[in-house]
Amino acid sequence: MTSIFNDKNGFSPIFIIFVLLITLLSASLIIHVPGSIALGAGIAISIFIVSFVNINEALYVLILSMLLSPEIGFGGGGGEGGMEAKRAIALRFEDFLLVIIGFSWFARMAIYKELGFFLKTPLNRYIRNYVIACIVATAWGMMTGRVNYKSGFFFVLKYIEYFIVYFMAVNNLYERKQIKNYTVVMMITCIIASIIGIAQVPTGARVSAPFEGETGEPNTFGGYLVLMISMIAGLFLTAESIKYKTIYLLISFLFTIPLMFTLSRASWIAILPMYLALIIFSERKKLLIAGLVLMITIVPFALPSAVKQRVLITTQQQIQKGQKRIGGIRIDTSASARMESWQESLKDWTEHPILGYGVTGYRFMDAQYFKVLIDTGMVGFVTFVMLLIALLKQGIHTYHTVNDNLYKGLSLGFIAGTVAMMTHSIGSNTFIIVRIMEPYWFFAAMVITLPTLEAEEKNLVHKVKEDKITELLTEEEAKIKVEAGTPLVDLITKK
Repeated sequence: MTSIFNDKNGFSPIFIIFVLLITLLSASLIIHVPGSIALGAGIAISIFIVSFVNINEALYVLILSMLLSPEIGFGGGGGEGGMEAKRAIALRFEDFLLVIIGFSWFARMAIYKELGFFLKTPLNRYIRNYVIACIVATAWGMMTGRVNYKSGFFFVLKYIEYFIVYFMAVNNLYERKQIKNYTVVMMITCIIASIIGIAQVPTGARVSAPFEGETGEPNTFGGYLVLMISMIAGLFLTAESIKYKTIYLLISFLFTIPLMFTLSRASWIAILPMYLALIIFSERKKLLIAGLVLMITIVPFALPSAVKQRVLITTQQQIQKGQKRIGGIRIDTSASARMESWQESLKDWTEHPILGYGVTGYRFMDAQYFKVLIDTGMVGFVTFVMLLIALLKQGIHTYHTVNDNLYKGLSLGFIAGTVAMMTHSIGSNTFIIVRIMEPYWFFAAMVITLPTLEAEEKNLVHKVKEDKITELLTEEEAKIKVEAGTPLVDLITKK
């Protein structure tokens, strides 16, 4: 690849001039701005340069920041006439990091035109259709006064942010070593987050992800942990080494501890379809079924008291106003309130069935499918469901296509994780939650590229073998000629 920064003698004059200009500009700005802003700008410029030179290193930092970065809240406006009066626009360090890395990526694409912009993948059209639906519905909501311009703009931007993660990862994955390293970094991130979560258990409060601000989001952390457990489970089921199986088992146990203490029922419920997906697609069905029987036998007695109470309160809460009944079973007030909001949203959706109210145009709802329907109407809902189906289909396609154990494990985990997230979405806004969707879409990018990577690896191995065979044949031919009496010096001269 031709670089504007290096030539055969080292750094090119263009690079030296670029560094000098940046240095002079930075020096002139430092004396005119507060120290904190100057420091932030310096860090941003450094990240930009590092990302431009080697975006892989920047992606490692991005993965670590997905769960280990602080949150900053910005007030947002709501609509009128029963619409949400105020919305908080939550920004984290990785949001700014993603912007910086994104700009450096765009710069690389502009300079190295051979890299392309958005690599063509089987998901592109589904992502495009859903993004367009969100933009059109929100723009229509702004024009009709249902959506506040600031909150609508920033929330749609955050939706698109997840897809930028996907495309950046897809465009920069080209070898097995990267897949392995990114997987390890994702595990390390979750291990750190889990340890911090376990440290919260003695406080008696529900466990949430690190750096959540004033109020934690246990349901978010629970969904993320379920996703990571899915990945670990897939790797465990396809690993051949007892050593790695043991490591994966210990890691999954570590992730399970904070998952229990999130007291997130939506996350717990997602475990069952995730496990069923593993049974359906894995070749180790007997092992999984035996494990399921063992868990059903032991887990009810081994669960902590807080977890048992959380489970029992769903149907055994003291009689209170607002409780609903399903098939004669009385549901607790929290679940009843959620079901009530679903019914109201369906009733309100009929007023704007095609494009909905626009993103942030309707009051807050903690249920993905109903939220998509009310925010973007039937158009957005159909494109969203098609995107989910495409994700699941591509995961299954990859699993049946690849042969590498690491690749099969990741694709199997992705299938189970997608099923789990689709279940988690019934009671949560899973597919618009930053701390779940950024790792999920990075995970998706890896799985989507696996068939191509394995095919390229096979072609490379085949080519190396052909070259070796050709080399051996040449040596054999030379040997035959020498034995036939041809002088060696003549062979060397001819060569």
